[in-house]
Amino acid sequence: MTTSSNTFDIAIEPAFDFLSPEYAELFDGSAATAFQHPLWLHCLYTRLASHAGATPLVVVARHRASGALAMVLPLLRVRRGPIRTVEFADLRVSDYLAPVCSPQVFAELLGDADACAEIRHLVRPFDLLRMTKLPDGRLPIENLLGTPRRVAMDSNAYATVLVAPFEQWRASAMDRSYQKELAKKYRQLQKKGALSFSCCDDSASILDALDVMRKFRGPRFQSQGDGDLLQRPEYYDFYSDVAVRGLGSFVRLYAMKMDGEVIAAVLGLHHRDSYLVIMSAFDIAGYKSQSLGALMFEQVARDCIERGDQMLDFTIGDEPYKKLFGGQPSPMWTVTQTGSAVGAISLFALKQAPWLKLAAKRMSEFRLMPTRSTTTTR
Repeated sequence: MTTSSNTFDIAIEPAFDFLSPEYAELFDGSAATAFQHPLWLHCLYTRLASHAGATPLVVVARHRASGALAMVLPLLRVRRGPIRTVEFADLRVSDYLAPVCSPQVFAELLGDADACAEIRHLVRPFDLLRMTKLPDGRLPIENLLGTPRRVAMDSNAYATVLVAPFEQWRASAMDRSYQKELAKKYRQLQKKGALSFSCCDDSASILDALDVMRKFRGPRFQSQGDGDLLQRPEYYDFYSDVAVRGLGSFVRLYAMKMDGEVIAAVLGLHHRDSYLVIMSAFDIAGYKSQSLGALMFEQVARDCIERGDQMLDFTIGDEPYKKLFGGQPSPMWTVTQTGSAVGAISLFALKQAPWLKLAAKRMSEFRLMPTRSTTTTR
């Protein structure tokens, strides 16, 4: 379905090609995040959407005069129990969500009442429109969709500014006593065998590291109720596909090895001089007192600085270790709008009781469950 304003043509393009040159050009000039990268969204829509019972809802705005892309809003329709939801293309793998558009063009869209009305019409019907994980200071999607004002999420994102050389960053970001503690543990670790740290540089090493990550993460998250995404085939395939296809440009997978065997790994995305951590795993059972995670992130920071990166982004979550590396909190936001009585009731329930939030989460993940498996989280 396509409608038009005087300036923009607005359409739903469910088969939109995120690997197309026109989207790459739009993304490069946009204020979007790494989680709207062409490869990331291509793999999300093609590998995960069908498993979640989700229908692509890709809202596309084009300049009417030239037909060139102006904005892409990568959304999904997902039925969660009796509730019809519209949400960003996330499916529990993305940390930051944003429209793919330049600030200038976004302002032009906001100033075009017809275009805004058309976009709001095309995303309906829904019981609940819910946009979570909105980074601070990004494009105000609530103005575009005509929703109530955004509210803060319970969790923050954390990032540390990197400066060269590594020793200068470490001195400014980390407590002196913590630096000494890690240095001592690193020396202890070196005495256990041939220790190495590297960035995986071929598909074989990437798949080997991911297999080890899956093994380490299973027991670690099993006791938390939701388990771990890597244990599920569709998610393992998603991360493997992104990592292999993004090798050398968009994705970095770091591995620490002892006598040739992976004992720690960190998977992340490289975007605009920032390295964003999305998943990590450590042999906690084999190295209980060595603080493998901290030693690994220290080496990751060193490598990022040597590559010229400006930011090490630990993404969403209030884990204490992030502050130990100089991570500074940044608020995350949620936008919601109800579209029916059942949507209003469900939103009211979510706001009233934490236990109902957990129950709703369990219900919402029901469609994500594989046969004879438990629900999981990243």
